[in-house]
Amino acid sequence: MDQIRVTLPSGIELDVVDTGPRDAPVLIFLHGFPESHRTWRHQIAHLSDRYRCIAPDQRGYRGSSKPQDVASYTPDKLIGDIYQLADVLGVGNFTIVGHDWGGAIAWGVALTGQMSGRVKRAVIANAPHPVGFARLVWTNRHQRESSQYMRMFRDTANDALVREHGLGGILAKAFGDRLTGTDRMEPEERAKLTAEWANVDAAFAMLNWYRASPMYVPTMDEPYEIPADGGPPPLSPLTLPTLVIWALEDIALPPENLDGLDELVPNMELVKVPDSGHFVPWEAPDAVNAAMDAFLDRTADAA
Repeated sequence: MDQIRVTLPSGIELDVVDTGPRDAPVLIFLHGFPESHRTWRHQIAHLSDRYRCIAPDQRGYRGSSKPQDVASYTPDKLIGDIYQLADVLGVGNFTIVGHDWGGAIAWGVALTGQMSGRVKRAVIANAPHPVGFARLVWTNRHQRESSQYMRMFRDTANDALVREHGLGGILAKAFGDRLTGTDRMEPEERAKLTAEWANVDAAFAMLNWYRASPMYVPTMDEPYEIPADGGPPPLSPLTLPTLVIWALEDIALPPENLDGLDELVPNMELVKVPDSGHFVPWEAPDAVNAAMDAFLDRTADAA
């Protein structure tokens, strides 16, 4: 997939795939950590004959701008990038699609976009709702234990490891072979991805997404109750048509993240994908493509 270079009004430059009919409904795809627009390669190939598919390498990733200060990665800036990107590309209304960290930003884009009317639909794959996750990390031992890697990513004591070995060093420390051990990624994709992790500036930029996040992850010995001053953020329900795709073998995000989600997203359709780990867009592309086809067709009037 060929990319173009897009300069945002903020000065951030993004490498972006922009393919498909220019008069078709727009899908903006947001990848997660530690990948790139290539997360969505199967979906873009499948959908770009009917939709205009836009997929940036988000700030800090691959060839896109990599500011090294933590403050450049606060959620408001990452959400703002998407609206600025849409503006520069002449896109008015769009459907937001996100996975992992891209899904976290997609929740924010959808919640703000429903107020402005610019975002018409949302597709979220294995990315917890910010309110539900903030509750679960305090009350659920499984989720808290699964999230301890975030504390490691935020710990500057690991910076020497990153400087010496790139992102791969801290990924190995945090996950062993659990992150990259699946045999479902094509060998050439894996080779390109691991080579990209050697870029030290990109490694710190990617880690800064975690370091700038306001989400607190308790230690394992803190109380299993929501503290009076540390509860979930106050957010309005997301009322847009929303497809949530959830792979059930995710080692970092257990299915308990789905509990109560229908109250936070009342116009939600849920598709569970068995026998897939966290990286469901490429681990189970046929299931994701089928779910997106059905949802986008059914909600076409909303777009």
